[in-house]
Amino acid sequence: MSALSKTQVTRKHVVKTAGGVVASQHRQAAEAGAAVLRAGGDAVDAAVATSFVVGVLEPWMSGPAGGGAAIHWRADTGEAVAINFGMRSPKGLDVANYPLSGDGKAGDLFPWERVVDDRNVEGATAIAVPGTVDGIGQAHARWGKMPWADLLEPAIAHAKEGMLVDWYAALLIASTARNLARDPDAATLFLDDGIWPKGSGWTAVPDNRLDQSRMADSLSHIAQSGARGFYEGDLAQAMARDVQDKGGYLSAEDLAGYKAWMGAAQPVSYRDAQFHVMPGLTAGPTFARVMEQLEGADLSTPAATYVAYARALDRAYAERLGKMGDDGEVPEAPGCTTHFSVVDRDGNMVTHTQTLLSIFGSRVVSPATGFLMNNGIMWFDPEQGRPNSLAPNKACLMNVCPVLGSVGDKRFALGASGGRKIVSAVSQIASFMVDGKMDVEQAFHTPRIDMSGGDQIIADETLPPEVLSALAEEKPTSTTRRTVSPYAFACPAGVMRKGDVNSGCTEIMSPWGDAISEDDL
Repeated sequence: MSALSKTQVTRKHVVKTAGGVVASQHRQAAEAGAAVLRAGGDAVDAAVATSFVVGVLEPWMSGPAGGGAAIHWRADTGEAVAINFGMRSPKGLDVANYPLSGDGKAGDLFPWERVVDDRNVEGATAIAVPGTVDGIGQAHARWGKMPWADLLEPAIAHAKEGMLVDWYAALLIASTARNLARDPDAATLFLDDGIWPKGSGWTAVPDNRLDQSRMADSLSHIAQSGARGFYEGDLAQAMARDVQDKGGYLSAEDLAGYKAWMGAAQPVSYRDAQFHVMPGLTAGPTFARVMEQLEGADLSTPAATYVAYARALDRAYAERLGKMGDDGEVPEAPGCTTHFSVVDRDGNMVTHTQTLLSIFGSRVVSPATGFLMNNGIMWFDPEQGRPNSLAPNKACLMNVCPVLGSVGDKRFALGASGGRKIVSAVSQIASFMVDGKMDVEQAFHTPRIDMSGGDQIIADETLPPEVLSALAEEKPTSTTRRTVSPYAFACPAGVMRKGDVNSGCTEIMSPWGDAISEDDL
């Protein structure tokens, strides 16, 4: 039985404004984006600033050495443009260097067969070609209004100061301290004496900061040279050399050849609403399948509605697992992803998800650049002969699910972090806004379930008894509550525009996340 308080109530205030709004998993990243909007920047400009700042302040969740996807809504043209900046396996990767160990399933996010020494999960051999910087760089080149270098200044300033290790950061570092200690450069950045997680005492005011000065130098280089400065020239060569010196495959040629994909988002019609999702090897098609099944479902009562959610999610995830090569994830394993959403005063929107994949990615730091590197190789099935089998120069299958939606005079940008839990959260919140006619505040405070390809439903214990009973009749159901740690459900962030009024919200249990208006600054 849980020892947590039964009387504590958590809510987040939602501002409504004619100004632009940024909703991010880290408040200071949202503030950086909102400051750009206040200075006259476009939603894309705000997304650039937010992306780089959140990479400094949530380094274990994402960063320049990761990947992801985003959808941009352009109010003047009515275009919904998708950008897939997912990671790729290096061209020189040797599949023979990832032999199966015969020791059962791997212990991180995906239940693949275990590889010898977990070479696909952790260490330099787990590092894939990063895509985040090129993805946001292409967006800025197409729509940005403010100078690229100006947009990186907030991230550079935060990196020079060093991220403050408060209690929440210390908790996350402690969760992976043993793994971080295996890489000398990761240990130097995140640990004290190479063993203990940085942090402060129970009653002490935190004053520990990460030394991110090398990262600040690298960001300054990217600010001056542009997005391609991450992929070409001295910085790229140093990064590749660091990875290869530690036994990985990433090369300067891999970096120079990387290009994010940009094209039309996939439209999804639903009742009287219209969604736009990521096509291809993402969770966008899975979201579309959920909504297709919900369209003909009975949503007349809360009990019927949540049962319909469970059925649609279960079927959609079964199809995903069977056809796309993603065999699901270990439920208790933490993901390493962040999401933010932006709306500016003109109605342009961005829904953007970026990730390192596992928490702290590969747990390897590039000493020359200061960047924590991804472990994108883990996205591939190490067994050969399957749709998602590991191979050189191959795109990774992702669980990211940024979504744009519109119904009536409401338009919203939505997404989440949380691995396989993402589709459950995003599809339910989308339904809350469309079928339940909720605003962003109501939708984010409404309890959810998680049904992500497992054998049981995970339900918020605050759901009405009749809903829980109906779910239990459908499938084995466990109840839990939304807490700060661990997250039993995904961690969403979204913005909404209703008429000319903008608003936003983040996961109510996140101690760092906030939606910030340009008028709040």
